[in-house]
Amino acid sequence: MTPTLVTGLDDQAPLVTEEQFGPAVPLLPYDTEKELPARANAGDLGLAASVWSADEDRAFDLAARLEAGYVFVNTHNRTGMSLRAPFGGVKRSGYGREYGEEGLLEYVQSAVVHAPAAFRDGGAGLPATAYPA
Repeated sequence: MTPTLVTGLDDQAPLVTEEQFGPAVPLLPYDTEKELPARANAGDLGLAASVWSADEDRAFDLAARLEAGYVFVNTHNRTGMSLRAPFGGVKRSGYGREYGEEGLLEYVQSAVVHAPAAFRDGGAGLPATAYPA
């Protein structure tokens, strides 16, 4: 299938509500820019989104209001992606991140070792069995 823009769909059509990974993409009309975030965020998926505009300031403003793990401006997919930036979805589009520092942190488990100063030599002088007030 060649890349295809599909028109004439409503917001509940499967091509709109399901993730698209192939060359068919829905093209939906809108009346005002104000309605776009609510429509885009209405579903239960949020892997990635893209905002296309000749006005980058408006595009970044809209991008900040989208519920997606990664929002592209005037590009989409790996061609516009830095591998230093964490990538992963929100909602039902995955857990965790890959790439970037956050991606590395997915492979570690933190632990805490704590010794309150009050119980140590030079602290408040409380014995190690004391419970702080």
